[in-house]
Amino acid sequence: MILGFQIGFLEISWKDALDILLVTILLTQVYKLMKGSVAIKVFVGFLAIYLIYLVVSALQMELLSTILGQFMGVGVLAVIILFQQEIRKFLLLVGRTNIFEEGRFFKAVKFWTQRGGTKRANITPIVEAVKSLAGSSTGALIVISEDSPLKFYAESGDLMDSLLSKRLLLSIFNKYSPLHDGAVIIHKDRIVAARCILPVTERDVPAQYGLRHRAGLGMSENTETFIIVVSEETGQISAMLDGVAMHNISAQELRKQMNKYLNEPKELKREKEKKVEVKEEAA
Repeated sequence: MILGFQIGFLEISWKDALDILLVTILLTQVYKLMKGSVAIKVFVGFLAIYLIYLVVSALQMELLSTILGQFMGVGVLAVIILFQQEIRKFLLLVGRTNIFEEGRFFKAVKFWTQRGGTKRANITPIVEAVKSLAGSSTGALIVISEDSPLKFYAESGDLMDSLLSKRLLLSIFNKYSPLHDGAVIIHKDRIVAARCILPVTERDVPAQYGLRHRAGLGMSENTETFIIVVSEETGQISAMLDGVAMHNISAQELRKQMNKYLNEPKELKREKEKKVEVKEEAA
Protein backbone atom coordinates (compact mmCIF):
# COMPACT_ATOMS: atom_id res chain seq x y z
CA MET A 1 0.00 0.00 0.00
CA ILE A 2 1.39 3.39 -0.99
CA LEU A 3 0.87 5.76 1.91
CA GLY A 4 -0.64 9.06 0.88
CA PHE A 5 -0.98 10.78 4.26
CA GLN A 6 -1.77 10.01 7.89
CA ILE A 7 -4.40 11.49 10.21
CA GLY A 8 -3.81 10.38 13.78
CA PHE A 9 -4.00 6.60 13.81
CA LEU A 10 -5.55 6.46 10.33
CA GLU A 11 -3.31 5.67 7.37
CA ILE A 12 -4.94 6.82 4.14
CA SER A 13 -3.52 5.88 0.75
CA TRP A 14 -4.22 7.67 -2.51
CA LYS A 15 -6.39 4.71 -3.48
CA ASP A 16 -8.54 5.34 -0.39
CA ALA A 17 -8.83 9.04 -1.26
CA LEU A 18 -9.93 8.15 -4.80
CA ASP A 19 -12.45 5.65 -3.40
CA ILE A 20 -13.91 8.30 -1.08
CA LEU A 21 -14.09 10.81 -3.94
CA LEU A 22 -15.95 8.37 -6.21
CA VAL A 23 -18.43 7.47 -3.45
CA THR A 24 -19.00 11.18 -2.79
CA ILE A 25 -19.73 11.79 -6.48
CA LEU A 26 -22.10 8.80 -6.56
CA LEU A 27 -24.04 9.95 -3.49
CA THR A 28 -24.21 13.50 -4.87
CA GLN A 29 -25.72 12.29 -8.14
CA VAL A 30 -28.21 10.07 -6.31
CA TYR A 31 -29.21 13.05 -4.18
CA LYS A 32 -29.70 15.23 -7.28
CA LEU A 33 -31.73 12.46 -8.91
CA MET A 34 -34.17 12.22 -6.01
CA LYS A 35 -34.13 15.86 -4.89
CA GLY A 36 -37.59 17.30 -4.61
CA SER A 37 -39.30 13.97 -3.93
CA VAL A 38 -40.35 12.24 -0.73
CA ALA A 39 -37.84 9.46 -1.51
CA ILE A 40 -34.92 11.72 -0.59
CA LYS A 41 -36.04 11.80 3.06
CA VAL A 42 -36.10 8.00 3.19
CA PHE A 43 -32.71 7.84 1.48
CA VAL A 44 -31.12 10.28 3.96
CA GLY A 45 -32.59 8.33 6.89
CA PHE A 46 -31.26 5.03 5.56
CA LEU A 47 -27.83 6.60 4.93
CA ALA A 48 -27.74 8.00 8.47
CA ILE A 49 -28.44 4.55 9.96
CA TYR A 50 -25.68 3.04 7.82
CA LEU A 51 -23.16 5.67 8.99
CA ILE A 52 -24.13 5.00 12.62
CA TYR A 53 -23.58 1.29 11.97
CA LEU A 54 -20.07 1.97 10.65
CA VAL A 55 -19.23 4.12 13.69
CA VAL A 56 -20.46 1.61 16.31
CA SER A 57 -18.68 -1.21 14.47
CA ALA A 58 -15.41 0.74 14.53
CA LEU A 59 -15.90 1.40 18.27
CA GLN A 60 -16.61 -2.34 18.80
CA MET A 61 -20.00 -1.86 20.45
CA GLU A 62 -21.06 -5.46 20.10
CA LEU A 63 -24.75 -5.27 21.06
CA LEU A 64 -25.59 -2.20 18.98
CA SER A 65 -23.46 -3.51 16.10
CA THR A 66 -25.39 -6.77 16.12
CA ILE A 67 -28.79 -5.04 16.12
CA LEU A 68 -27.86 -2.63 13.33
CA GLY A 69 -26.05 -5.42 11.49
CA GLN A 70 -29.28 -7.43 11.32
CA PHE A 71 -31.03 -4.37 9.92
CA MET A 72 -28.29 -3.73 7.36
CA GLY A 73 -28.38 -7.40 6.39
CA VAL A 74 -31.75 -6.86 4.75
CA GLY A 75 -30.82 -3.34 3.61
CA VAL A 76 -30.71 -4.19 -0.09
CA LEU A 77 -34.17 -5.77 0.05
CA ALA A 78 -35.49 -2.78 2.02
CA VAL A 79 -34.09 -0.37 -0.56
CA ILE A 80 -35.75 -2.30 -3.40
CA ILE A 81 -39.10 -2.24 -1.58
CA LEU A 82 -38.91 1.43 -0.56
CA PHE A 83 -37.62 2.71 -3.89
CA GLN A 84 -39.27 0.25 -6.27
CA GLN A 85 -41.00 2.99 -8.25
CA GLU A 86 -37.85 5.12 -8.57
CA ILE A 87 -35.66 2.10 -9.43
CA ARG A 88 -38.10 0.90 -12.10
CA LYS A 89 -38.28 4.32 -13.75
CA PHE A 90 -34.50 4.74 -13.58
CA LEU A 91 -33.88 1.36 -15.22
CA LEU A 92 -36.44 2.14 -17.92
CA LEU A 93 -34.73 5.46 -18.51
CA VAL A 94 -31.28 3.85 -18.77
CA GLY A 95 -32.62 1.10 -21.02
CA ARG A 96 -34.16 3.46 -23.56
CA THR A 97 -31.41 6.10 -23.54
CA ASN A 98 -27.96 5.77 -25.04
CA ILE A 99 -25.97 8.68 -23.60
CA PHE A 100 -22.92 7.76 -25.65
CA GLU A 101 -24.57 8.64 -28.92
CA GLU A 102 -22.97 11.58 -30.71
CA GLY A 103 -23.43 14.74 -28.67
CA ARG A 104 -25.71 13.21 -26.03
CA PHE A 105 -23.01 12.59 -23.45
CA PHE A 106 -22.06 16.26 -23.25
CA LYS A 107 -25.73 17.29 -23.11
CA ALA A 108 -26.29 14.85 -20.23
CA VAL A 109 -23.26 16.21 -18.36
CA LYS A 110 -24.50 19.77 -18.91
CA PHE A 111 -27.97 18.82 -17.65
CA TRP A 112 -26.55 17.17 -14.52
CA THR A 113 -24.28 20.10 -13.67
CA GLN A 114 -26.39 23.09 -14.66
CA ARG A 115 -27.34 25.44 -11.87
CA GLY A 116 -30.26 27.83 -11.99
CA GLY A 117 -30.28 31.31 -10.56
CA THR A 118 -32.44 32.60 -7.81
CA LYS A 119 -35.05 34.04 -10.16
CA ARG A 120 -38.57 32.77 -9.54
CA ALA A 121 -41.04 31.75 -12.19
CA ASN A 122 -43.07 34.47 -13.86
CA ILE A 123 -46.59 33.20 -13.27
CA THR A 124 -48.36 35.53 -15.71
CA PRO A 125 -47.56 33.45 -18.85
CA ILE A 126 -48.70 30.32 -17.01
CA VAL A 127 -52.01 31.84 -15.86
CA GLU A 128 -52.73 33.34 -19.29
CA ALA A 129 -51.92 30.05 -21.04
CA VAL A 130 -54.13 28.09 -18.62
CA LYS A 131 -57.02 30.52 -19.24
CA SER A 132 -56.71 30.01 -23.00
CA LEU A 133 -56.44 26.23 -22.63
CA ALA A 134 -59.50 26.13 -20.36
CA GLY A 135 -61.46 28.32 -22.77
CA SER A 136 -60.84 25.89 -25.63
CA SER A 137 -61.18 22.76 -23.42
CA THR A 138 -57.65 21.68 -24.24
CA GLY A 139 -56.21 19.20 -21.74
CA ALA A 140 -53.02 20.21 -19.94
CA LEU A 141 -50.83 19.05 -17.07
CA ILE A 142 -48.25 21.51 -15.67
CA VAL A 143 -45.78 20.94 -12.83
CA ILE A 144 -44.25 24.01 -11.15
CA SER A 145 -41.23 23.35 -8.94
CA GLU A 146 -39.73 26.02 -6.70
CA ASP A 147 -36.64 24.24 -5.38
CA SER A 148 -35.61 21.61 -7.93
CA PRO A 149 -35.67 21.04 -11.72
CA LEU A 150 -36.92 17.50 -10.97
CA LYS A 151 -34.28 15.84 -13.17
CA PHE A 152 -35.61 12.35 -12.48
CA TYR A 153 -39.07 13.15 -13.84
CA ALA A 154 -37.74 15.48 -16.54
CA GLU A 155 -35.59 12.68 -17.98
CA SER A 156 -38.75 10.62 -18.57
CA GLY A 157 -39.84 13.14 -21.22
CA ASP A 158 -38.17 15.46 -23.73
CA LEU A 159 -35.70 17.97 -22.30
CA MET A 160 -36.29 21.53 -23.50
CA ASP A 161 -34.64 24.10 -21.18
CA SER A 162 -36.63 26.86 -22.89
CA LEU A 163 -37.68 30.32 -21.74
CA LEU A 164 -41.19 30.25 -20.30
CA SER A 165 -43.85 31.90 -22.48
CA LYS A 166 -47.59 31.69 -23.04
CA ARG A 167 -47.27 30.87 -26.75
CA LEU A 168 -44.82 28.04 -26.10
CA LEU A 169 -47.16 26.45 -23.53
CA LEU A 170 -50.08 26.73 -25.95
CA SER A 171 -47.97 25.15 -28.70
CA ILE A 172 -46.93 22.26 -26.46
CA PHE A 173 -50.49 21.40 -25.39
CA ASN A 174 -52.01 21.80 -28.84
CA LYS A 175 -53.73 18.48 -29.57
CA TYR A 176 -51.75 18.14 -32.82
CA SER A 177 -48.41 18.65 -31.07
CA PRO A 178 -46.30 15.52 -30.42
CA LEU A 179 -45.48 16.96 -26.97
CA HIS A 180 -49.05 17.46 -25.70
CA ASP A 181 -49.39 14.01 -24.11
CA GLY A 182 -47.76 14.16 -20.69
CA ALA A 183 -46.69 16.85 -18.26
CA VAL A 184 -44.66 20.03 -18.64
CA ILE A 185 -42.16 20.74 -15.85
CA ILE A 186 -41.41 24.40 -15.06
CA HIS A 187 -38.56 25.49 -12.78
CA LYS A 188 -37.92 29.16 -12.13
CA ASP A 189 -38.34 30.95 -15.49
CA ARG A 190 -37.64 27.91 -17.69
CA ILE A 191 -39.61 25.06 -19.19
CA VAL A 192 -37.37 22.15 -18.19
CA ALA A 193 -39.08 19.36 -20.13
CA ALA A 194 -42.32 18.28 -21.80
CA ARG A 195 -44.11 14.97 -22.34
CA CYS A 196 -43.00 13.82 -18.88
CA ILE A 197 -44.36 10.77 -17.06
CA LEU A 198 -45.68 11.38 -13.54
CA PRO A 199 -46.52 8.94 -10.74
CA VAL A 200 -50.24 8.15 -10.52
CA THR A 201 -51.98 8.36 -7.15
CA GLU A 202 -53.21 5.14 -5.57
CA ARG A 203 -56.04 6.92 -3.74
CA ASP A 204 -59.65 6.64 -4.82
CA VAL A 205 -60.69 9.67 -6.89
CA PRO A 206 -64.08 10.60 -8.35
CA ALA A 207 -64.89 8.79 -11.58
CA GLN A 208 -65.14 12.03 -13.57
CA TYR A 209 -61.46 12.76 -13.07
CA GLY A 210 -59.18 11.12 -15.61
CA LEU A 211 -55.52 10.16 -15.85
CA ARG A 212 -54.28 13.76 -15.84
CA HIS A 213 -55.91 14.41 -12.47
CA ARG A 214 -54.64 11.12 -11.04
CA ALA A 215 -51.11 11.88 -12.26
CA GLY A 216 -51.26 15.44 -10.93
CA LEU A 217 -52.46 14.26 -7.53
CA GLY A 218 -49.79 11.55 -7.42
CA MET A 219 -47.06 14.07 -8.25
CA SER A 220 -48.25 16.42 -5.50
CA GLU A 221 -48.13 13.53 -3.03
CA ASN A 222 -44.58 12.54 -3.97
CA THR A 223 -42.97 15.95 -4.44
CA GLU A 224 -43.13 19.50 -3.10
CA THR A 225 -44.54 20.91 -6.33
CA PHE A 226 -47.58 22.86 -7.50
CA ILE A 227 -49.65 21.04 -10.13
CA ILE A 228 -52.12 22.56 -12.60
CA VAL A 229 -54.57 20.38 -14.53
CA VAL A 230 -56.94 21.53 -17.27
CA SER A 231 -59.73 19.05 -18.02
CA GLU A 232 -60.13 18.13 -21.67
CA GLU A 233 -63.80 17.22 -21.14
CA THR A 234 -65.04 20.23 -19.15
CA GLY A 235 -62.27 22.84 -19.44
CA GLN A 236 -62.23 23.20 -15.66
CA ILE A 237 -59.00 24.22 -13.90
CA SER A 238 -57.69 22.17 -10.98
CA ALA A 239 -54.67 22.76 -8.74
CA MET A 240 -52.87 20.24 -6.52
CA LEU A 241 -50.46 20.85 -3.65
CA ASP A 242 -49.28 18.49 -0.90
CA GLY A 243 -51.78 15.83 -1.99
CA VAL A 244 -54.76 18.24 -1.73
CA ALA A 245 -56.77 19.02 -4.86
CA MET A 246 -58.65 22.25 -5.55
CA HIS A 247 -61.13 21.62 -8.39
CA ASN A 248 -62.95 24.04 -10.67
CA ILE A 249 -61.07 27.16 -9.59
CA SER A 250 -60.92 30.48 -11.44
CA ALA A 251 -57.84 32.02 -13.02
CA GLN A 252 -57.75 34.60 -10.20
CA GLU A 253 -57.79 31.87 -7.55
CA LEU A 254 -55.10 29.99 -9.48
CA ARG A 255 -52.86 33.07 -9.47
CA LYS A 256 -53.44 33.50 -5.73
CA GLN A 257 -52.52 29.89 -4.95
CA MET A 258 -49.42 30.03 -7.17
CA ASN A 259 -48.25 33.21 -5.44
CA LYS A 260 -48.66 31.51 -2.08
CA TYR A 261 -46.62 28.54 -3.22
CA LEU A 262 -43.80 30.59 -4.77
CA ASN A 263 -43.58 33.48 -2.31
CA GLU A 264 -44.52 32.04 1.06
CA PRO A 265 -41.44 31.96 3.33
CA LYS A 266 -40.05 28.58 4.30
CA GLU A 267 -40.38 29.43 7.99
CA LEU A 268 -44.13 29.98 7.59
CA LYS A 269 -44.45 26.61 5.84
CA ARG A 270 -42.66 24.91 8.74
CA GLU A 271 -44.97 26.62 11.25
CA LYS A 272 -47.99 25.34 9.34
CA GLU A 273 -46.56 21.83 9.33
CA LYS A 274 -46.03 22.00 13.08
CA LYS A 275 -49.62 23.19 13.59
CA VAL A 276 -50.91 20.30 11.52
CA GLU A 277 -48.84 17.84 13.56
CA VAL A 278 -50.16 19.33 16.84
CA LYS A 279 -53.75 19.04 15.60
CA GLU A 280 -53.20 15.41 14.59
CA GLU A 281 -51.73 14.59 18.00
CA ALA A 282 -54.65 16.30 19.75
CA ALA A 283 -57.12 14.33 17.65
